[in-house]
Amino acid sequence: MYPAYMGSSQGQSPCHSLSRLCLPLSVGERRKRDALSLQRERGRPSMTASPSSCGGLEVLLSTLQNAGDVESTINILNVLDELLSAGTNHRIHYMISKGCSEALLTALVNTGRSFSPNFNLLLPLLHLLAKVGHRDRRIGVKAEAAGAPLLTLNLLRQNIKHARRAAACLWVIQVFSSSVSTANLIGENHGLETIYRIIPHFTTKHLHAIKAAIDAFAALLCTRANVCSVVSQGYVSGLLRLYEDWHAKAIQHAAVAICHSLLRCLHKVTRSSAGRQALVSHGGIRLLYGTTQTCLLRRGLESLVEPSVQLMRRCLTKTPLPLTSDRSAYSFPVPGREHAGPATDPQPDENSEESDDTEAEVSEEADFEDDLETDLNKLRFRPEPDRPKELLPQYSRLCPELSHDFQELCLCSEPEESSVTSSSSSSDEDAALLNGLQLPRSGTCCRWSDSSTSSSASDTGSHKPAASQLEARDFHSHGSILSTRTKAREASDEARQGHSEEHQDEEDESHHRSMIDSLLEKHGVCIPHHEPQLYRAAAATTRSIPGFSVLAFPDFWGHLPTPGLEPMAPRKPNVQRQKVFEDVQRFLITEGIINQVVFDLEDSSLQCPSDSLRFFSKFECGNLRKAVQVRRWEYDLILNADANSSQHTQWFYFEVSNMVAEVPYRFNVINCEKSNSQFNYGMQPVLYSVRDALEGRPHWVRTGTEICYFRNHFCPARGRRTTTFYTLTFSITFKHNEDVCYLAYHYPYTYSALKAHLKVLQESVDPDRVFFQQQVLCCTLAGNPCPVVTITACPASRAWKDMHQLRNRPCIVLTGRVHPGESNASWVMKGTLEFLCSSDPVAQSLREAFVFKLIPMLNPDGVVNGTNRCDLSSEDLNRQWSNPDPVLSPTIYHAKGLLYYLSSVGRTPLVFCDYHGHSRKKNVFLYGCSVKETLWQSGSTVNTVGLKEDPGYRTIPKTLDRLAPAFSFNSCNYLVEKSRSATARVVVWREMGVLRSYTMESTHNGCDQGIYKGLQTGTRELQEMGVKFCLSLLSVTKDVKSLYSHMDNDVLDHKSHNCFEDDEPPCVEEIEYSADCAALNAADLDSDVNANTTDADEEEEGDEGHGEAKLRRGSVGQSLQSSTRGRLFPPAM
Repeated sequence: MYPAYMGSSQGQSPCHSLSRLCLPLSVGERRKRDALSLQRERGRPSMTASPSSCGGLEVLLSTLQNAGDVESTINILNVLDELLSAGTNHRIHYMISKGCSEALLTALVNTGRSFSPNFNLLLPLLHLLAKVGHRDRRIGVKAEAAGAPLLTLNLLRQNIKHARRAAACLWVIQVFSSSVSTANLIGENHGLETIYRIIPHFTTKHLHAIKAAIDAFAALLCTRANVCSVVSQGYVSGLLRLYEDWHAKAIQHAAVAICHSLLRCLHKVTRSSAGRQALVSHGGIRLLYGTTQTCLLRRGLESLVEPSVQLMRRCLTKTPLPLTSDRSAYSFPVPGREHAGPATDPQPDENSEESDDTEAEVSEEADFEDDLETDLNKLRFRPEPDRPKELLPQYSRLCPELSHDFQELCLCSEPEESSVTSSSSSSDEDAALLNGLQLPRSGTCCRWSDSSTSSSASDTGSHKPAASQLEARDFHSHGSILSTRTKAREASDEARQGHSEEHQDEEDESHHRSMIDSLLEKHGVCIPHHEPQLYRAAAATTRSIPGFSVLAFPDFWGHLPTPGLEPMAPRKPNVQRQKVFEDVQRFLITEGIINQVVFDLEDSSLQCPSDSLRFFSKFECGNLRKAVQVRRWEYDLILNADANSSQHTQWFYFEVSNMVAEVPYRFNVINCEKSNSQFNYGMQPVLYSVRDALEGRPHWVRTGTEICYFRNHFCPARGRRTTTFYTLTFSITFKHNEDVCYLAYHYPYTYSALKAHLKVLQESVDPDRVFFQQQVLCCTLAGNPCPVVTITACPASRAWKDMHQLRNRPCIVLTGRVHPGESNASWVMKGTLEFLCSSDPVAQSLREAFVFKLIPMLNPDGVVNGTNRCDLSSEDLNRQWSNPDPVLSPTIYHAKGLLYYLSSVGRTPLVFCDYHGHSRKKNVFLYGCSVKETLWQSGSTVNTVGLKEDPGYRTIPKTLDRLAPAFSFNSCNYLVEKSRSATARVVVWREMGVLRSYTMESTHNGCDQGIYKGLQTGTRELQEMGVKFCLSLLSVTKDVKSLYSHMDNDVLDHKSHNCFEDDEPPCVEEIEYSADCAALNAADLDSDVNANTTDADEEEEGDEGHGEAKLRRGSVGQSLQSSTRGRLFPPAM
C-alpha cells in the first residue's frame, strides 16, 4: 500500500515513520534527518516510480487522497504543514503546482461526507487547507469542482457550538470566496445568513472564532449579488451596531482586530451605491465620526481611524457642483461646428448601479510599458509631409535673416527699428493672407477689416478694447490701499454720446491717466523689461471671448522675484484627516453653515454680503467661476472649464478683497481633475498683495498652510456621477485689513505681458550687434497675433564671407506655452529671450553660431481666456502636430509649416525644444526621442546590437546636468510612446529628422536635489533655467572649447543627485478613498490558524458528547434557543 522507502528498514509501519517526522526537531536534527532520508532514497529502489519521475511530495499527496488510516493521514498533514511553514514562497507555489490543493480538497470531501466526521482528522485538514488555499489564486474554482464549498458550509452549520471546528470551517470558506462564482454559490445557499447569525456582540470568549466569522462574511462580499443580499436583508444596520458595541468595549488587541474586520465588511458593502445609501440612512456616518473622535483620544484604537475616515469619505452623499451647466462659462463659435447657443449637458445616469470605485482613472503613467512603441518600422518610418511642397515658400517671410540686406552696416544712418518695422509690416501682410484677414497699413496687430468683419468679430464673441478707450477706473482708496482695475468704456456707449460728452470723456481720461502716472511715480519700482503703460497699451489690442476690460493689478504693476528662496511647505501631520473631518461636520451639523454664493462669473448683478470676501476673475488669464461661502471663514471655489468644453479644471487666478487681517481663511478648490498634485509634496499657491506692492514689495510669494489635495464627494452638475473631482484646500492668513490680493496656481504670465515684453526687448537690443525681428506667425481663432521672433548676430560687414556665414548658421527652434496652465514655461522662455538679447559674451557667441527662431506662446487664446489645457476649439494643441487643421489649429499648422520650410531649404533645425510645465514632478528635465532606448524599455525582441543610432540626443541633457542647479538628468527619458505620437517632440523628431528634439518640463513646485533641494522655484530660478538651456547649446557647436572659455568654471561643478524615481512616493495620506481596508494577509491567517490549533480553551480530542458536555460546563454553548449570553455565538441584534 505504501512505497517501501516511506517506512524503515526494520519493517516499521509508514504511520510510525511519518509520526517521527512530525516531532518537533531542532534545525540540526532536521538537517540530519533530511540527509539520512536522501541517502536512503538514493540507495533504495521505488516500488511505484523512479525517483526521477516521482518525488516524495507526489507520493505524500497521492497517499493523502487514498489513505483510509486516520493516523497516516494526520501524519501526512503534519509533514505538509511543516513543509509549508518552513518553506519559501517558491516552495509553497511548487507544492500548489504539484496538486497540493486538489489533494487536500479530495481528502476533505472524502472525510466530510461520512455520517459522523472525525474532527481529529478534519481539524488539521481544514487548517492546512486554509493556509494553502490562501496562497492558491484558483482555490475557489478547484473547491467548486470538488464539491467542497457546500460541504464546508454544512460542516459549519453542524458545529456552530464548537468554536474551534467553526473557526476552521470559516477560514476555509474565507479562502474559497476568492472566486466570485464560489462566493455566489455559498451566498445562494444562505451562507451569509448562517455566518451573520453567529457573530455576537462584545464578549471575551472565542475571539479567534468570532474574527474568523467576520472575515469570512467580508470575503463573501466580493460579489455584487452577495452585497445586494446583505443590503436587502438589513444587515448593514446590524454591522453598524456590532461595530459600535465592540468599539465601545475594545480594550485588548484581539477586540481591536475584530473592529478592523467589521470595518472591512462595511467597506465591502459600500462598494455599491445601495450599500452607501444604507449606511448613510442608518446613521453610519454619524456613528463612524463619533467613534473616530474616541479613537483619537485612546492610543490603542488609533489604527481604526484611517479605515473609518476612508469609509466616511466614500459614503458622503455625492453632491452636484452648484452650476447650471458643466460646460465652460466661455463659449466660442468654432468654424465648421454648429453653434446654437450653450451646449447642453448629458442627463445623469441615475439608473447606473455601477460603483464609482470601479472606474479607474486613466493617468499619464497608466499602462506605461504598453504605451511604448515596439514596432521598429514605425519608429524609423518618416511620414510624408502633410501638405504640398508648393505651399512651403510662403514661410520664407519668417526667415528675414536670409533676405535682409543690412544696409545700415554701410550707411549707418537708418536706425534698426525702421528696418524691423518695415519687415514686420510686410510679414504681417503675409500673415493676413494666410488667415484671410485684411490688416491695417501699419502696426503689428491683426484687426478685423471693415464693417462686415467687425460684425463678424462681434458675432464670434471675441472682443478687443481700443487703446483710446482704455482708462483707469476704480483707483479708489482702502485706507492707503489701491484697488486697481483698468476698465474700458463700451464702444457703443461712446458712439451715442454727443460732442460735449466726448469732451468730458477726454477730461476724465486725462484725469485718470494723470492719476496713474502719479501713482507710478510715487509708488512704482523699477522692474527690468516691464513698463506698465506699455503693458496697458498691449492689453488694449488683446482679444478675449468675454471682452475683458479690466487689468489685474499684478500684470499691470509688474513683479519682482522675492529676495530669498522660499522653502517647500512642511506638511502638517494628518492635515488631510482634519480637513475631511471638517467636511463631514458640514454634512452632519448644519448649524453655522452659510452656503451662500458670493461670486458668479455668469451673474454680474450678484450682491456680495458686506462681511464676506469679494472675488473677481474677469480679466486676462483669470479663472474662477463661482465662490460659495460655506462658513464664516471658509469658501468653496469652483473653476471654469476650458472654453467650449466641460473639462480641464486646474488653473486658477483671481482677485480677493475685503478681508480681515490675522484671520485664517480656508479655501477649497473643489473641482480639480488631476489625480495627484505637487500640492501634496510641499508646493504652495502664489499670492500678490496690492498694499505690499505700493509699499515697494511687488512680489508674487508662495503662501498657504494646511495644504492638501484629495478626492472629494462632488460630482458634475449634470453629467455622469462617476466623474471624479479632487479638492485643493489651503488656508491663508492675510497681513492687512481691506487689502486687495491675487491668488494663483502658479506665477501668472499673460499674453499681453509677452507682447509688451517683446516690444521692450526690441527697443533695448543693440541694432549693430543683434538682429532682432518680431513677426506674426499667424492669427488665432480669436484674432490674436501669434508672434515669432528671429534672433541672431548681425554680420560683421556686408562682405560675402560674413553674409555667407550668416546665411548658413544652423537654426535653433524654441516654442512654449502650448498649454495655458503651464505659466512656468513662459517664465523660462522669458529668461531665454532676455539672455539672447543681452550683451553677455556667451549670448553673443550663441548669436554668432546660430539663428534662433522662437515662438514664445503657441496658444495665445487659451492663455488670454484662462484655460488650463486647450485652445478655443477645446483641443489639446500638443496632440495636433501629426495633422494640424489650418483653421482650427492655425498656430500648430503654421509652426509645423515653418519647420517643413526650414527642412526643405536645407536648414533643418539642429535643436528643437518645446517648453512645458509639470504639475506632478519636481526639478526640471527633458523628454527626448531614442529608438534604442524605447525598444530596450519596452522589452522588444528586436536585436538592437547592430542598430546604429547617434547618441547626440543625450549631449544637451548631460550638459544641463552640469550647468543648471534645478536640472535632473536622472529624471530625463527618451522614450517614444504611442500616446505622444502627435506631440511636437515626437513629430519634429520623426518627420523632420531632428535628432535633438525635446520637451523641457519645469516643475510647478521645486527641487529635491542639488543646491535648490527643498526649495520652491520662483520666477528667478525659472528664468535662470531659460539661460542655462541657452548655455547648454554650446555643447553642440563645432568649437566647444573656445565657447566654453567665455564661461566661469564654477558653473560646471553642479551634478544632480541620484534620483532614479521619476514620480513622487505615495502620499502620506490616502488621496483616493476607493481602496478597501487591508485584506487579511497570509501571515495573519497562519497566525490565527496556529492559535486555533494550540487553543486550550476547548478540548475536542474526546468523543463529541464529551466535548459538548465541556462546552455546557463553560459560560457558552447551550442551545440555539437560549439567550445571547448563554450562546457561543449569539446572534447580532
